Amino acid sequence: MDSMYAYIKGELAEKNIDSIVVEAAGVGYLIYIPTQYFDMLPDEGEDVKIYTYLCVREDAMILYGFLSKDDLEIFKLLITVSGIGPKGGLAILSTLSADDLRFAILSGDSKAISKAPGIGAKTAQRVILDLKDKLSLEDAFEKKLENQASGAAVSMNSTVKNDAVMALNALGYSSTESLKAVSKVDITEDMDVEDVLKLALKNIGLIGKAVSLKQKRGTKREKSNFHTIAGRGHKDREIPASYVF
Repeated sequence: MDSMYAYIKGELAEKNIDSIVVEAAGVGYLIYIPTQYFDMLPDEGEDVKIYTYLCVREDAMILYGFLSKDDLEIFKLLITVSGIGPKGGLAILSTLSADDLRFAILSGDSKAISKAPGIGAKTAQRVILDLKDKLSLEDAFEKKLENQASGAAVSMNSTVKNDAVMALNALGYSSTESLKAVSKVDITEDMDVEDVLKLALKNIGLIGKAVSLKQKRGTKREKSNFHTIAGRGHKDREIPASYVF
């Protein structure tokens, strides 16, 4: 059920690795949190704002808390999966950030999800199966940029990564294939989209199969400034010559 509290704002009275106590209007609220929050929280005695989810059981009412609305929303999505309760959702978000979790789901990375305590391989696969259609690559990148912007300056690497994934999509590769290939590229600040795309294509196993149209189809296409790369099955795709080395 949705929490009767949208958020609780008050003094951080107590800070533990997996829970906090927030005092607001003279009441101390015990709130369970992802363990990765410990270093993100302010010192005890300072003000904090926690977005909450209220879990009502026969024997207890338990508050789970998050530092952002995005974390809360991904938590609520997680607990819709069969076999994932609030504790399981919290365990996953203690291991992966909301951004990393979205990309793990979209790329089918069950190993990353199963690293969470109490989450086995089958449960991780179920998370991917149940939530993959509820997420989109575009939204995942937008959320990542929003989350970065709310903290430090947005890294250009994210924009380059996004553009490279979109370029692979335009070539006909699925979001999962594109994301997996680009995620394997160690992107540095001096790399542009073409650099990332070349390495991503190599990860897909296509670069070695790149063939110039000039060699393959004769002089008629010499001026086209395009190369052909063998795609999945027997279908060829064309990409700008500058993307091929």
